[in-house]
Amino acid sequence: MIVASKKDTIQKTLKRTVSLSGKGLFTGSNVTLTLRPNFEKNGIVFKRVDLPGSPTIPAKLDYVKETPRCTILGNKQASIQTVEHLLSALSAMQVDHLIIEIDGPELPACDGSSLPFIKIIEDAEMELLDSLREYAVLDAPIYWTYGDTHIIGLPSSEFKVSYTLHYPHSSFLRSQFFSYKVDTESYKTEIAPCRTFSLYEEIEPMLKKGLLKGGGLDNGVVIKDNQVLNPGGLRFLDEMARHKILDLLGDLSLIGKPILGHIIAIRSGHYSNVAFAKELNKRITEIPK
Repeated sequence: MIVASKKDTIQKTLKRTVSLSGKGLFTGSNVTLTLRPNFEKNGIVFKRVDLPGSPTIPAKLDYVKETPRCTILGNKQASIQTVEHLLSALSAMQVDHLIIEIDGPELPACDGSSLPFIKIIEDAEMELLDSLREYAVLDAPIYWTYGDTHIIGLPSSEFKVSYTLHYPHSSFLRSQFFSYKVDTESYKTEIAPCRTFSLYEEIEPMLKKGLLKGGGLDNGVVIKDNQVLNPGGLRFLDEMARHKILDLLGDLSLIGKPILGHIIAIRSGHYSNVAFAKELNKRITEIPK
């Protein structure tokens, strides 16, 4: 069982409206993202302002449509893809309620990390609301597995994530491990700068089919022939494992509550992250009023 309990921290939205523009990784579309304060206290909500009626999509597990190489949210009216980096930043910055306006089908890739999102969130500053945050507290172990992918949740008095990356067919990547106590300030320096990555042989078919219209060395790490192609190299030796934690935090935020527990992930990606989040969500028990 996972108990949803109120803690002595206050729910937040942003104080000011901020915007950011860029191109989507998969679509290549130039879009503008606008973050607006949300005082309705109905969570984080995406709004497709380019479509008739400006349909909205809540950032909740029920709205996950696909998880190919990114997380896609949608309903009958609209969809929005590659939401995980922004959601990761919002989760780390403890933003509970927000309207996210976007004038296209995909969020800007920026540099492939969540650092640009952190910067505009900081520019907007925080507005405290009049309600306490509700936490999903793990009070018993929970386990999800499929093939070589495993995710475990253990009781803990803090939110901690440990990730093992394993690419046995890549002598460059091989195995990486990073363990991290989730904290707003350390996220900015230890996790947010870490970029999405790919082995060239994995993305080559997508490039040939035109499925990575916005991809390039300016918004992701590419590894070919056991070398990093990016001129500046890596930002951390274990940047890939750290980025996997960045993604995991974004996907877990779709539960709609911050977590208290230790999440241990082995070779997980967006599909498994969301599947584990759904398992967690099913076990949440509300505390008596």
